[in-house]
Amino acid sequence: MAPHDSGPASVLSMVPTVYGRKLNKVPYVELADGRVQGVVSSGSAGERVYVSSVSAGSHALSCATNNNRPCGGLGGRACKHIRSLIDEACRHYGAERVAAHLRTDAGKEAKDALADLHGPVEPGPTGVVFTRFLRYLSYLEHPGAAAPIPELHWFPAGRSN
Repeated sequence: MAPHDSGPASVLSMVPTVYGRKLNKVPYVELADGRVQGVVSSGSAGERVYVSSVSAGSHALSCATNNNRPCGGLGGRACKHIRSLIDEACRHYGAERVAAHLRTDAGKEAKDALADLHGPVEPGPTGVVFTRFLRYLSYLEHPGAAAPIPELHWFPAGRSN
């Protein structure tokens, strides 16, 4: 006799982290909505963050502060915030997965293709990504629980390198 099935489980498959992340530089990164996107700390002002993204296929670049002020270093090539975002995405998901998500040149090695990202500058979903990041941060204020919280799969558990 088969064990009783209580119905469908609400479980989200999670991608294991490849390496420990550096949360002080890129506290949030995700592969979502056809982009690699996330929040990157400013190198010059501790209270400022940038919401950066690279679109799959077109490799359109977007980088602005959480107050929608454009990044001064963004041109036809990735600025330092986007390079940091891609580096952390590769640490978290693996370079091959990030390159496949962005649909980079299949003839190049994943790291080479990601290092050579360039594309048009287009406004990105700054408000949506930043709001999602803040909502996820609110989970840190909840009491601890043993069960996984699927929405926090991007947040690395354990040691940070």
